[in-house]
Amino acid sequence: MNPLNFLRRSVRSVRSVLGLALCAAPLAALPQAIGLPEISTASKECIECHRRESNALYQQWGDSKHYRGNVGCYECHAAKEGEADAFRHYDRWIAVIVSPRDCARCHSREVAEFDASHHARGARILGSLDNVLAEVVEGNRGMITHGFPDGVSAAAVNGCWQCHGSEVKVLPDGKLDPATWPNTGIGRINPDGSEGSCAACHSRHNFSAAQARHPDTCGKCHMGPDHPQKEIYQESKHGIAFAANIDKMNLHSNKWIVGEDYSAAPTCATCHMSATKDQAVTHDVGLRISWNNRPAISIRPEVSDAKMNLAGKDIPWQTRRANMKNVCTNCHNQQWVDNFYVQYDALLDLYHDKFARPGEELMKLARPLLGPVEFANELDFVWYEIWHHEGRRARHGASMMGPDYTHWHGTYEVAKHFYGKFIPGLKELIHEHEASKEPAKAAAAAALKKRLDEILNSPNHSWYLGKMDPAEAEKRAKAAAEFKARYGGK
Repeated sequence: MNPLNFLRRSVRSVRSVLGLALCAAPLAALPQAIGLPEISTASKECIECHRRESNALYQQWGDSKHYRGNVGCYECHAAKEGEADAFRHYDRWIAVIVSPRDCARCHSREVAEFDASHHARGARILGSLDNVLAEVVEGNRGMITHGFPDGVSAAAVNGCWQCHGSEVKVLPDGKLDPATWPNTGIGRINPDGSEGSCAACHSRHNFSAAQARHPDTCGKCHMGPDHPQKEIYQESKHGIAFAANIDKMNLHSNKWIVGEDYSAAPTCATCHMSATKDQAVTHDVGLRISWNNRPAISIRPEVSDAKMNLAGKDIPWQTRRANMKNVCTNCHNQQWVDNFYVQYDALLDLYHDKFARPGEELMKLARPLLGPVEFANELDFVWYEIWHHEGRRARHGASMMGPDYTHWHGTYEVAKHFYGKFIPGLKELIHEHEASKEPAKAAAAAALKKRLDEILNSPNHSWYLGKMDPAEAEKRAKAAAEFKARYGGK
């Protein structure tokens, strides 16, 4: 876009939405950052009180670009009488929550991109299998609030909802229900109907781009046993380079283009969102991802976008992979990048073919022999952790070049529990029900036994039965002998 056209559009947007006059100087005389000619009377009134009562917030705002553009409290918190969360504060209507819809008054492109992302739909996990664990298995209805008179699980409120977002409920007196606020979950459902929280990455009231570029910001949610991207990044060469060179990262740069403004290391934002010499910044974090590793069996991102009716359903994974490769080639040559993806795809093929697809099939066959309540059976937990925790760790580890997470925290744990818990659990079910007087259960046990035998006798698993291919066994014995000779020990 022509820079002058962008400036004109920005000026019109600010003028029309805020209803405040911008300076009448010609465009060439405008300051570098589009803003207001001075702090508005309404914001000055807010500042007069909050610099005394909420000094830390005042200081954070004072260090922001909003301050330098004369965008104050009222420009963001202004509301209209009758809006869901509006309340009268002295002689003005305001709202506590600044939603993406509010931010779109000035940042329309960024909000449109964010709204097309999975981040903005994070709260739609509510009611999923993960949330059932927090609400029922781990929790109860012991947290009683006005918005939840029948109770809600404190485990969900303090855990799941703080990353994924809650549906913020407004009470009759205009206050926000304590089960749903405070909340900066990335997919928060706001009283104005918008989804998301810009403050999840750009913390109030500084709203710093530098903070959003720092890997620690992503670590609020992307860590732990089922999605340890932050820990994987720290283990990777990328994370090591960042830690060693943080003073060279130029995080406060206005444009922050990799290869121009910094070259010491990439961050999460570098790869998934930030500008390259060929790509603009994007707030849709899925546009450079070529696999969605959330399900038991990874799917292509356009498939998951279609399930949520997101615009990305029309963007094929090949395009997204090309977008990511464009980032990678700022530091790596084409062969390096192409070979990395061969390695990554091969790890997913291994996990899918050896464990995930057989596991899903066996679990489906075992279901009629299990108790009817999910997670009331030990096998439910075993299988869930194989794919949801360990399988994800292996896949994410490979995607971000974290070898320890790929192997010891990933495929090793998958194999240990697949062979050490999952298969023995299936055998126990078969033994328990194969002679059942209930024909349906006996038939289910027979079908499970037949398929389990077929899977265990396949090349991927025959070692478990002591039936390793002789040629492969000979190779393993030769390799072991060479190892002993090389190191002179056991």
